[in-house]
Amino acid sequence: MRTMKRISTEAYQALRDALPVVTWYKKPFESLLRTALREYPDLVGALNFSDTKRHVADELVRRLVAQEDRYPDAAIELMTELASMTRFPDIERLTEPDRSNLLDGARAGVEHLKEITEQFSGRQEELLRLKAEREVNAARAADSHKFSDELSELQARFLVLQSSANPQQRGRDLERLLNDIFRLFDMEPRLGYTTATEQIDGSLTFDTDDYLLEAKWLSAPVSRADLDVFATKVRRKGKNALGLFVAVNGFSRPALDAYLESTPFITMDGSDLYLLLEGRLRLDDLLKAKRRHANDTGSCFLPATAFMSSF
Repeated sequence: MRTMKRISTEAYQALRDALPVVTWYKKPFESLLRTALREYPDLVGALNFSDTKRHVADELVRRLVAQEDRYPDAAIELMTELASMTRFPDIERLTEPDRSNLLDGARAGVEHLKEITEQFSGRQEELLRLKAEREVNAARAADSHKFSDELSELQARFLVLQSSANPQQRGRDLERLLNDIFRLFDMEPRLGYTTATEQIDGSLTFDTDDYLLEAKWLSAPVSRADLDVFATKVRRKGKNALGLFVAVNGFSRPALDAYLESTPFITMDGSDLYLLLEGRLRLDDLLKAKRRHANDTGSCFLPATAFMSSF
């Protein structure tokens, strides 16, 4: 827990003096405080802005002093905000001689506060650093929440597909689902397309490599013949092209045995997808582990459960 030097009585008094004089009308005064203390709504919400500016300023400073342990940064942030003021718009619109007299008072209050806040230069830098950290953490939390929501939506779609009575439609929907999963993980997916000689279910890019996609949701495990056809497709592409074969109901033993060595593709089955959509592992980590396994052993198959047990 951070421990910081207490704010001096002189600094609080300078804040109390400056607050009522930097604006003339109550509305700009209220707006100034609500903006400067927007990260402390309970502090501002407790103030009675129908009262005089002097009384509001006194009450705010009293609260800041009494709750300095709870709001260690609020007073410094407010002092810094006021000390940086160079214009006083509502006062500048007044007529003379009020305009000049009130501007002199506003400038004097700000100048005194500026002298006080210079003593907190190191603390101000710390506050700025901590504020930046809070903003970064808040952004990360928001991104993580959004990611989790999108993953949950994809999981719900996958569960709906399980009850589909139309195998062909289910296969097309699986391709779109996979495309959206790849997009969520920033893998630049492309939906299925047809060349002059063959049908491609889709493609993606991961870690500088391009992958051809084959996706099947058959009633039985995928056969060796299906893998042979896909292997031919992959080998006809560029030397950096790899393949990803997704079969929800898995692969037959003869099919996997045929690609225990020198495989041009990696595989995913339904259990991999379940774990992925439950958020228990990341797709990029899974693909990296499968590709490493293929490079090390030549085998196309590494179940996610084996990958997770290595942690």
